[in-house]
Amino acid sequence: MTYGTIVMFVVAVVLLFTGIGLLARLASSRITERKTYAYRMIGIMCVSAGVLLVAYALALRSWSAMP
Repeated sequence: MTYGTIVMFVVAVVLLFTGIGLLARLASSRITERKTYAYRMIGIMCVSAGVLLVAYALALRSWSAMP
């Protein structure tokens, strides 16, 4: 596995945990309407970016393993 692939996996994990954390924060009843909108939009974007980056990293890993 190359250094670039490892970095992609690390960034993907950070994005996924950030997005999941923001979406989990929506369960609190003390969040204002503005924060609800921001947490929902940023959380969804972070989760989707993390999933996409994992897919790219897996593809890069399999392509670089080919002889």
